[in-house]
Amino acid sequence: MTVDDTGSGTGAHPAPGGEPGRAAGPVTDAAPARAAADGEARQDARPDAGTGTRPNHRPDDRPHAGTGLRGDDRSDEGGEIRRDDHGGDTRPDTRPDVRPDARHEATGRVDPQAEPDSGEDPLALRLEGLILGAERRYTPFQAARSAGVSMELASRFWRAMGFADIGQAKALTEADVLALRRLAGLVEAGLLSEAMAVQVARSTGQTTARLAEWQIDSFLEGLTEPPEPGMTRTEVTYPLIELLLPELEEFLVYVWRRQLAAATGRVVQAADDEEMVDRRLAVGFADLVGFTRLTRRMEEEELGELVEAFETTAADLVAAHGGRLIKTLGDEVLYSADDAGVAAEIALRLIETMANDETMPELRVGIAFGTVTTRMGDVFGTTVNLASRLTSIAPRDAVLVDGAFAEELTRTGDAPASEAAAAEAAAAAEKEGEEPPSYRFALQPMWQRPVRGLGVIEPWLLARRADET
Repeated sequence: MTVDDTGSGTGAHPAPGGEPGRAAGPVTDAAPARAAADGEARQDARPDAGTGTRPNHRPDDRPHAGTGLRGDDRSDEGGEIRRDDHGGDTRPDTRPDVRPDARHEATGRVDPQAEPDSGEDPLALRLEGLILGAERRYTPFQAARSAGVSMELASRFWRAMGFADIGQAKALTEADVLALRRLAGLVEAGLLSEAMAVQVARSTGQTTARLAEWQIDSFLEGLTEPPEPGMTRTEVTYPLIELLLPELEEFLVYVWRRQLAAATGRVVQAADDEEMVDRRLAVGFADLVGFTRLTRRMEEEELGELVEAFETTAADLVAAHGGRLIKTLGDEVLYSADDAGVAAEIALRLIETMANDETMPELRVGIAFGTVTTRMGDVFGTTVNLASRLTSIAPRDAVLVDGAFAEELTRTGDAPASEAAAAEAAAAAEKEGEEPPSYRFALQPMWQRPVRGLGVIEPWLLARRADET
Protein backbone atom coordinates (compact mmCIF):
# COMPACT_ATOMS: atom_id res chain seq x y z
CA MET A 1 0.00 0.00 0.00
CA THR A 2 1.32 3.43 -0.86
CA VAL A 3 1.01 6.15 1.72
CA ASP A 4 1.57 9.87 1.78
CA ASP A 5 3.32 11.93 4.45
CA THR A 6 0.18 12.15 6.56
CA GLY A 7 -0.19 8.37 6.82
CA SER A 8 -3.34 8.27 4.66
CA GLY A 9 -3.72 5.40 2.20
CA THR A 10 -3.56 6.26 -1.49
CA GLY A 11 -3.73 2.79 -2.91
CA ALA A 12 -5.46 -0.52 -2.39
CA HIS A 13 -4.45 -4.03 -1.40
CA PRO A 14 -5.50 -6.94 -3.59
CA ALA A 15 -8.27 -8.94 -2.00
CA PRO A 16 -7.93 -12.70 -1.51
CA GLY A 17 -10.21 -13.33 -4.42
CA GLY A 18 -8.18 -11.22 -6.79
CA GLU A 19 -10.32 -8.05 -6.64
CA PRO A 20 -8.68 -4.81 -5.55
CA GLY A 21 -9.55 -3.78 -2.01
CA ARG A 22 -11.05 -0.43 -1.16
CA ALA A 23 -8.59 2.40 -0.52
CA ALA A 24 -8.73 4.40 2.66
CA GLY A 25 -10.39 7.76 2.58
CA PRO A 26 -12.82 8.83 -0.16
CA VAL A 27 -14.36 6.17 -2.40
CA THR A 28 -12.64 6.10 -5.79
CA ASP A 29 -14.69 3.46 -7.64
CA ALA A 30 -15.70 4.12 -11.19
CA ALA A 31 -19.40 4.00 -10.22
CA PRO A 32 -19.69 5.41 -6.67
CA ALA A 33 -23.41 5.91 -6.92
CA ARG A 34 -23.93 2.23 -7.82
CA ALA A 35 -21.65 1.14 -4.97
CA ALA A 36 -23.56 3.27 -2.46
CA ALA A 37 -26.93 1.98 -3.62
CA ASP A 38 -25.65 -1.58 -3.57
CA GLY A 39 -24.42 -1.09 0.00
CA GLU A 40 -27.77 0.30 1.19
CA ALA A 41 -29.67 -2.58 -0.41
CA ARG A 42 -27.39 -5.14 1.27
CA GLN A 43 -27.79 -3.46 4.66
CA ASP A 44 -31.59 -3.79 4.34
CA ALA A 45 -31.30 -7.45 3.34
CA ARG A 46 -28.78 -8.59 6.02
CA PRO A 47 -29.68 -8.62 9.77
CA ASP A 48 -26.04 -7.83 10.73
CA ALA A 49 -25.64 -5.00 8.24
CA GLY A 50 -24.93 -1.53 9.45
CA THR A 51 -22.81 -2.64 12.42
CA GLY A 52 -19.68 -0.73 11.62
CA THR A 53 -19.56 -1.49 7.89
CA ARG A 54 -19.19 1.31 5.43
CA PRO A 55 -21.66 1.90 2.59
CA ASN A 56 -19.10 0.67 0.08
CA HIS A 57 -18.31 -2.50 2.05
CA ARG A 58 -19.25 -5.77 0.34
CA PRO A 59 -19.55 -8.38 3.10
CA ASP A 60 -21.34 -10.89 0.88
CA ASP A 61 -18.49 -11.65 -1.52
CA ARG A 62 -15.30 -11.42 0.59
CA PRO A 63 -14.06 -10.82 4.14
CA HIS A 64 -12.94 -7.38 5.27
CA ALA A 65 -9.71 -6.78 3.40
CA GLY A 66 -8.18 -3.92 5.32
CA THR A 67 -8.37 -4.68 9.03
CA GLY A 68 -5.48 -3.09 10.86
CA LEU A 69 -3.39 -2.52 7.73
CA ARG A 70 -5.01 0.42 5.96
CA GLY A 71 -5.76 4.02 6.89
CA ASP A 72 -9.51 3.18 7.06
CA ASP A 73 -11.96 2.68 9.92
CA ARG A 74 -9.21 0.96 12.01
CA SER A 75 -6.93 4.01 11.93
CA ASP A 76 -8.95 5.71 14.68
CA GLU A 77 -7.70 3.00 17.04
CA GLY A 78 -4.10 4.19 16.65
CA GLY A 79 -3.10 1.24 14.54
CA GLU A 80 -3.27 -1.24 17.44
CA ILE A 81 -3.58 -4.92 16.58
CA ARG A 82 -5.23 -7.24 19.06
CA ARG A 83 -2.77 -9.87 20.28
CA ASP A 84 -3.01 -12.90 22.50
CA ASP A 85 -0.82 -13.56 25.55
CA HIS A 86 1.97 -14.92 23.35
CA GLY A 87 2.15 -11.85 21.11
CA GLY A 88 0.14 -13.43 18.30
CA ASP A 89 -2.63 -11.79 16.29
CA THR A 90 -6.04 -12.99 17.47
CA ARG A 91 -8.02 -12.12 14.36
CA PRO A 92 -8.57 -14.78 11.65
CA ASP A 93 -6.00 -14.75 8.86
CA THR A 94 -8.21 -13.63 5.98
CA ARG A 95 -5.52 -11.85 4.02
CA PRO A 96 -2.88 -14.40 2.91
CA ASP A 97 -1.44 -11.98 0.37
CA VAL A 98 -0.69 -9.20 2.93
CA ARG A 99 2.53 -9.31 4.98
CA PRO A 100 1.70 -7.66 8.33
CA ASP A 101 4.97 -8.79 9.89
CA ALA A 102 6.92 -6.53 7.56
CA ARG A 103 5.08 -3.51 8.87
CA HIS A 104 5.18 -4.05 12.61
CA GLU A 105 7.67 -2.77 15.10
CA ALA A 106 8.77 -4.78 18.14
CA THR A 107 6.05 -3.07 20.14
CA GLY A 108 3.35 -4.56 17.95
CA ARG A 109 2.30 -1.20 16.54
CA VAL A 110 1.64 -0.67 12.88
CA ASP A 111 4.07 1.45 10.92
CA PRO A 112 1.71 3.26 8.54
CA GLN A 113 4.58 4.25 6.27
CA ALA A 114 6.07 0.80 5.64
CA GLU A 115 5.49 -0.65 2.20
CA PRO A 116 4.30 -4.28 2.21
CA ASP A 117 6.82 -5.05 -0.54
CA SER A 118 9.72 -3.05 0.98
CA GLY A 119 11.83 -6.20 1.24
CA GLU A 120 13.08 -5.40 4.77
CA ASP A 121 13.65 -8.38 7.01
CA PRO A 122 10.84 -8.58 9.60
CA LEU A 123 13.25 -9.72 12.32
CA ALA A 124 15.61 -6.83 11.53
CA LEU A 125 12.70 -4.40 11.93
CA ARG A 126 11.69 -5.99 15.25
CA LEU A 127 15.28 -5.86 16.51
CA GLU A 128 15.57 -2.23 15.46
CA GLY A 129 12.40 -1.38 17.35
CA LEU A 130 13.63 -3.25 20.41
CA ILE A 131 17.04 -1.57 20.45
CA LEU A 132 15.86 1.95 19.62
CA GLY A 133 12.81 1.72 21.84
CA ALA A 134 10.69 3.69 19.37
CA GLU A 135 8.99 3.24 16.05
CA ARG A 136 9.81 4.92 12.77
CA ARG A 137 7.90 8.17 12.42
CA TYR A 138 9.94 10.80 10.58
CA THR A 139 11.72 11.45 7.32
CA PRO A 140 15.01 13.35 7.74
CA PHE A 141 13.28 16.59 6.74
CA GLN A 142 10.45 16.04 9.24
CA ALA A 143 12.93 15.17 12.01
CA ALA A 144 14.99 18.31 11.36
CA ARG A 145 11.86 20.46 11.33
CA SER A 146 10.58 18.91 14.57
CA ALA A 147 13.97 19.52 16.21
CA GLY A 148 13.99 23.14 15.03
CA VAL A 149 17.25 22.86 13.05
CA SER A 150 18.05 23.35 9.41
CA MET A 151 18.27 20.31 7.17
CA GLU A 152 21.88 21.24 6.38
CA LEU A 153 22.92 21.20 10.04
CA ALA A 154 20.97 18.01 10.70
CA SER A 155 22.79 16.31 7.82
CA ARG A 156 26.15 17.45 9.20
CA PHE A 157 25.33 15.97 12.59
CA TRP A 158 24.07 12.67 11.16
CA ARG A 159 27.06 12.23 8.89
CA ALA A 160 29.42 13.08 11.74
CA MET A 161 27.77 10.35 13.81
CA GLY A 162 28.41 7.92 10.95
CA PHE A 163 24.85 7.51 9.67
CA ALA A 164 24.29 6.98 5.96
CA ASP A 165 22.10 9.27 3.87
CA ILE A 166 18.61 7.75 3.59
CA GLY A 167 16.97 10.24 1.25
CA GLN A 168 13.48 10.95 2.49
CA ALA A 169 12.64 7.50 3.82
CA LYS A 170 10.53 7.48 6.95
CA ALA A 171 13.07 5.74 9.20
CA LEU A 172 13.77 8.14 12.08
CA THR A 173 12.34 8.12 15.59
CA GLU A 174 11.67 10.50 18.46
CA ALA A 175 15.15 9.69 19.77
CA ASP A 176 16.69 11.06 16.56
CA VAL A 177 14.71 14.28 16.97
CA LEU A 178 15.77 14.58 20.61
CA ALA A 179 19.46 14.06 19.73
CA LEU A 180 19.31 16.82 17.13
CA ARG A 181 17.53 19.12 19.57
CA ARG A 182 20.16 18.54 22.27
CA LEU A 183 23.13 19.21 20.00
CA ALA A 184 21.51 22.30 18.56
CA GLY A 185 20.59 23.45 22.07
CA LEU A 186 24.22 23.24 23.20
CA VAL A 187 25.18 25.47 20.27
CA GLU A 188 22.35 27.95 20.90
CA ALA A 189 23.27 28.17 24.59
CA GLY A 190 26.85 29.02 23.68
CA LEU A 191 28.25 25.95 25.45
CA LEU A 192 29.64 24.56 22.18
CA SER A 193 30.46 26.11 18.85
CA GLU A 194 28.86 24.49 15.83
CA ALA A 195 32.22 23.03 14.78
CA MET A 196 32.75 21.60 18.27
CA ALA A 197 29.26 20.08 18.30
CA VAL A 198 30.08 18.32 15.04
CA GLN A 199 33.32 17.04 16.62
CA VAL A 200 31.37 15.72 19.60
CA ALA A 201 29.03 13.90 17.23
CA ARG A 202 31.93 12.49 15.20
CA SER A 203 33.99 11.28 18.16
CA THR A 204 30.96 9.68 19.79
CA GLY A 205 29.86 8.06 16.54
CA GLN A 206 33.28 6.65 15.70
CA THR A 207 33.85 5.25 19.19
CA THR A 208 30.43 3.66 19.60
CA ALA A 209 30.40 2.31 16.03
CA ARG A 210 33.57 0.36 16.74
CA LEU A 211 32.15 -0.81 20.06
CA ALA A 212 28.91 -2.00 18.46
CA GLU A 213 30.77 -3.84 15.68
CA TRP A 214 32.99 -5.57 18.21
CA GLN A 215 30.04 -6.61 20.37
CA ILE A 216 28.17 -8.10 17.43
CA ASP A 217 31.17 -9.79 15.79
CA SER A 218 32.95 -11.14 18.86
CA PHE A 219 30.28 -11.32 21.53
CA LEU A 220 26.77 -11.84 20.24
CA GLU A 221 27.90 -14.04 17.35
CA GLY A 222 29.15 -16.69 19.75
CA LEU A 223 26.20 -16.41 22.12
CA THR A 224 23.58 -16.71 19.40
CA GLU A 225 24.67 -20.14 18.20
CA PRO A 226 21.48 -22.22 18.14
CA PRO A 227 21.42 -24.22 21.40
CA GLU A 228 19.37 -27.06 19.92
CA PRO A 229 19.23 -28.72 16.51
CA GLY A 230 16.53 -27.28 14.34
CA MET A 231 16.57 -23.85 15.96
CA THR A 232 17.67 -20.91 13.87
CA ARG A 233 19.90 -18.07 15.04
CA THR A 234 17.04 -15.64 14.47
CA GLU A 235 14.97 -17.50 17.08
CA VAL A 236 17.69 -16.90 19.66
CA THR A 237 18.83 -13.36 18.81
CA TYR A 238 15.73 -11.39 19.80
CA PRO A 239 15.27 -12.69 23.38
CA LEU A 240 19.03 -12.55 23.94
CA ILE A 241 19.28 -8.89 22.99
CA GLU A 242 16.15 -8.18 25.01
CA LEU A 243 17.95 -9.49 28.11
CA LEU A 244 21.38 -7.99 27.40
CA LEU A 245 20.37 -4.53 26.22
CA PRO A 246 19.60 -2.84 29.57
CA GLU A 247 22.65 -4.40 31.25
CA LEU A 248 25.06 -3.36 28.48
CA GLU A 249 23.55 0.13 28.37
CA GLU A 250 24.06 0.72 32.09
CA PHE A 251 27.59 -0.69 31.93
CA LEU A 252 28.46 1.58 29.01
CA VAL A 253 27.31 4.67 30.90
CA TYR A 254 29.26 3.57 34.00
CA VAL A 255 32.52 3.12 32.08
CA TRP A 256 32.04 6.40 30.21
CA ARG A 257 31.51 8.32 33.44
CA ARG A 258 34.61 6.74 34.97
CA GLN A 259 36.72 7.59 31.93
CA LEU A 260 35.30 11.12 31.81
CA ALA A 261 36.16 11.66 35.47
CA ALA A 262 39.73 10.45 34.91
CA ALA A 263 40.22 12.59 31.81
CA THR A 264 38.80 15.67 33.53
CA GLY A 265 41.12 15.18 36.47
CA ARG A 266 44.16 15.05 34.19
CA VAL A 267 43.13 18.21 32.39
CA VAL A 268 42.46 20.34 35.46
CA GLN A 269 45.85 19.38 36.89
CA ALA A 270 47.61 20.90 33.86
CA ALA A 271 50.05 23.69 34.67
CA ASP A 272 48.31 26.31 32.53
CA ASP A 273 45.51 26.74 30.00
CA GLU A 274 47.83 26.23 27.04
CA GLU A 275 48.99 22.88 28.39
CA MET A 276 45.37 21.74 28.62
CA VAL A 277 45.25 21.61 24.81
CA ASP A 278 48.86 21.04 23.74
CA ARG A 279 50.32 18.83 26.46
CA ARG A 280 53.75 17.33 27.07
CA LEU A 281 53.35 13.57 27.05
CA ALA A 282 55.34 10.41 26.54
CA VAL A 283 54.08 8.60 23.45
CA GLY A 284 54.99 4.99 22.71
CA PHE A 285 54.47 2.61 19.79
CA ALA A 286 54.77 -1.16 20.22
CA ASP A 287 55.08 -3.15 16.99
CA LEU A 288 55.09 -6.90 16.30
CA VAL A 289 58.16 -7.91 14.26
CA GLY A 290 57.57 -9.78 11.00
CA PHE A 291 53.79 -9.49 11.12
CA THR A 292 53.48 -9.24 7.33
CA ARG A 293 55.25 -12.58 6.90
CA LEU A 294 52.96 -14.10 9.53
CA THR A 295 49.88 -13.10 7.55
CA ARG A 296 51.11 -15.25 4.64
CA ARG A 297 51.74 -18.34 6.75
CA MET A 298 48.87 -18.34 9.25
CA GLU A 299 45.23 -19.12 8.75
CA GLU A 300 42.85 -16.22 9.17
CA GLU A 301 41.40 -17.58 12.40
CA GLU A 302 44.86 -18.12 13.92
CA LEU A 303 45.93 -14.65 12.85
CA GLY A 304 42.84 -13.14 14.43
CA GLU A 305 43.53 -14.95 17.70
CA LEU A 306 47.15 -13.73 17.73
CA VAL A 307 46.11 -10.11 17.14
CA GLU A 308 43.43 -10.31 19.81
CA ALA A 309 45.89 -11.77 22.33
CA PHE A 310 48.44 -9.05 21.55
CA GLU A 311 45.92 -6.23 21.83
CA THR A 312 44.45 -7.66 25.05
CA THR A 313 47.87 -8.08 26.68
CA ALA A 314 48.96 -4.60 25.63
CA ALA A 315 45.71 -2.97 26.81
CA ASP A 316 45.91 -4.69 30.20
CA LEU A 317 49.56 -3.70 30.77
CA VAL A 318 49.02 -0.10 29.69
CA ALA A 319 45.99 0.32 31.95
CA ALA A 320 47.56 -1.48 34.93
CA HIS A 321 50.59 0.81 35.00
CA GLY A 322 48.75 4.09 34.56
CA GLY A 323 49.05 4.72 30.83
CA ARG A 324 46.32 5.28 28.24
CA LEU A 325 45.79 3.09 25.21
CA ILE A 326 45.19 5.47 22.32
CA LYS A 327 44.45 2.91 19.61
CA THR A 328 45.33 -0.50 18.23
CA LEU A 329 46.31 -1.12 14.62
CA GLY A 330 46.38 -4.91 14.44
CA ASP A 331 50.12 -5.49 14.77
CA GLU A 332 50.78 -2.19 16.53
CA VAL A 333 49.50 -0.33 19.59
CA LEU A 334 49.86 3.34 20.44
CA TYR A 335 49.81 4.47 24.06
CA SER A 336 50.64 7.58 26.06
CA ALA A 337 51.53 8.53 29.62
CA ASP A 338 51.94 11.77 31.52
CA ASP A 339 55.07 10.47 33.23
CA ALA A 340 58.20 9.25 31.38
CA GLY A 341 58.85 6.61 34.05
CA VAL A 342 55.38 5.14 33.53
CA ALA A 343 55.88 4.99 29.76
CA ALA A 344 59.28 3.30 30.22
CA GLU A 345 57.86 0.70 32.61
CA ILE A 346 55.04 -0.14 30.20
CA ALA A 347 57.47 -0.56 27.29
CA LEU A 348 59.77 -2.93 29.18
CA ARG A 349 56.83 -4.91 30.59
CA LEU A 350 55.50 -5.38 27.07
CA ILE A 351 58.87 -6.69 25.87
CA GLU A 352 59.24 -9.05 28.85
CA THR A 353 55.67 -10.38 28.65
CA MET A 354 55.78 -11.08 24.93
CA ALA A 355 59.22 -12.71 25.21
CA ASN A 356 57.80 -15.22 27.70
CA ASP A 357 55.02 -16.23 25.29
CA GLU A 358 56.23 -18.70 22.69
CA THR A 359 53.20 -18.06 20.48
CA MET A 360 54.04 -14.38 20.12
CA PRO A 361 56.51 -12.87 17.66
CA GLU A 362 59.23 -10.51 18.81
CA LEU A 363 58.35 -6.95 19.73
CA ARG A 364 60.01 -3.55 19.38
CA VAL A 365 59.04 -0.29 21.04
CA GLY A 366 59.80 3.38 20.35
CA ILE A 367 59.05 6.24 22.77
CA ALA A 368 59.32 10.02 22.40
CA PHE A 369 58.56 12.82 24.85
CA GLY A 370 57.27 16.27 23.98
CA THR A 371 54.32 18.45 23.07
CA VAL A 372 51.35 16.50 21.73
CA THR A 373 48.08 17.72 20.26
CA THR A 374 45.06 15.68 21.31
CA ARG A 375 41.90 15.50 19.23
CA MET A 376 38.92 13.16 19.63
CA GLY A 377 40.92 10.78 21.80
CA ASP A 378 43.83 10.58 19.33
CA VAL A 379 47.27 12.22 19.46
CA PHE A 380 49.11 14.11 16.74
CA GLY A 381 52.31 16.03 16.19
CA THR A 382 56.04 15.71 15.74
CA THR A 383 56.43 13.76 18.98
CA VAL A 384 54.06 11.06 17.71
CA ASN A 385 55.85 10.88 14.37
CA LEU A 386 59.22 10.56 16.11
CA ALA A 387 57.99 7.70 18.29
CA SER A 388 56.80 5.90 15.18
CA ARG A 389 60.17 6.34 13.44
CA LEU A 390 62.04 5.10 16.53
CA THR A 391 59.88 1.98 16.53
CA SER A 392 60.79 1.21 12.92
CA ILE A 393 64.54 1.31 13.65
CA ALA A 394 64.49 -0.33 17.10
CA PRO A 395 66.26 -3.71 17.52
CA ARG A 396 64.11 -6.78 18.18
CA ASP A 397 62.87 -7.06 21.76
CA ALA A 398 64.30 -3.64 22.58
CA VAL A 399 63.14 -0.11 23.39
CA LEU A 400 64.48 3.02 21.69
CA VAL A 401 63.74 6.49 23.09
CA ASP A 402 64.57 10.01 21.94
CA GLY A 403 66.86 12.52 23.64
CA ALA A 404 63.99 14.46 25.27
CA PHE A 405 62.67 11.26 26.85
CA ALA A 406 66.14 10.38 28.16
CA GLU A 407 66.49 13.86 29.67
CA GLU A 408 63.08 13.54 31.36
CA LEU A 409 64.04 10.20 32.95
CA THR A 410 67.26 11.77 34.21
CA ARG A 411 65.46 14.83 35.58
CA THR A 412 62.98 12.73 37.54
CA GLY A 413 65.73 10.46 38.92
CA ASP A 414 64.48 7.34 37.17
CA ALA A 415 67.74 6.91 35.24
CA PRO A 416 71.32 8.26 35.58
CA ALA A 417 72.80 10.50 32.91
CA SER A 418 75.45 7.80 32.40
CA GLU A 419 76.92 4.83 34.20
CA ALA A 420 79.92 6.96 35.16
CA ALA A 421 77.61 9.51 36.76
CA ALA A 422 75.80 6.72 38.61
CA ALA A 423 79.11 5.40 39.98
CA GLU A 424 80.17 8.86 41.14
CA ALA A 425 76.85 9.41 42.87
CA ALA A 426 77.11 6.05 44.63
CA ALA A 427 80.67 6.76 45.80
CA ALA A 428 79.68 10.19 47.14
CA ALA A 429 76.74 8.74 49.03
CA GLU A 430 78.88 5.99 50.56
CA LYS A 431 81.45 8.55 51.67
CA GLU A 432 78.76 10.59 53.42
CA GLY A 433 77.27 7.46 54.97
CA GLU A 434 74.04 7.83 53.00
CA GLU A 435 72.04 5.46 50.85
CA PRO A 436 73.20 5.56 47.22
CA PRO A 437 70.59 6.75 44.71
CA SER A 438 68.40 4.03 43.26
CA TYR A 439 67.69 4.11 39.54
CA ARG A 440 65.02 2.06 37.80
CA PHE A 441 66.31 2.33 34.25
CA ALA A 442 69.55 2.49 32.31
CA LEU A 443 70.14 4.55 29.14
CA GLN A 444 72.73 3.77 26.51
CA PRO A 445 73.37 6.30 23.72
CA MET A 446 73.24 4.92 20.17
CA TRP A 447 74.81 6.24 16.96
CA GLN A 448 73.23 9.35 15.51
CA ARG A 449 71.28 8.70 12.35
CA PRO A 450 69.04 10.56 9.94
CA VAL A 451 65.31 9.87 10.13
CA ARG A 452 63.04 10.63 7.20
CA GLY A 453 61.19 13.89 7.74
CA LEU A 454 62.79 14.59 11.12
CA GLY A 455 66.47 15.15 10.39
CA VAL A 456 69.31 13.64 12.44
CA ILE A 457 68.39 12.16 15.82
CA GLU A 458 70.34 10.46 18.62
CA PRO A 459 68.32 7.53 19.95
CA TRP A 460 68.92 5.94 23.33
CA LEU A 461 68.54 2.27 24.21
CA LEU A 462 66.34 1.84 27.29
CA ALA A 463 66.85 -1.10 29.65
CA ARG A 464 66.39 -2.02 33.28
CA ARG A 465 69.22 -1.43 35.70
CA ALA A 466 71.22 -4.54 36.49
CA ASP A 467 70.43 -4.15 40.20
CA GLU A 468 66.71 -3.55 39.57
CA THR A 469 64.62 -6.46 40.77
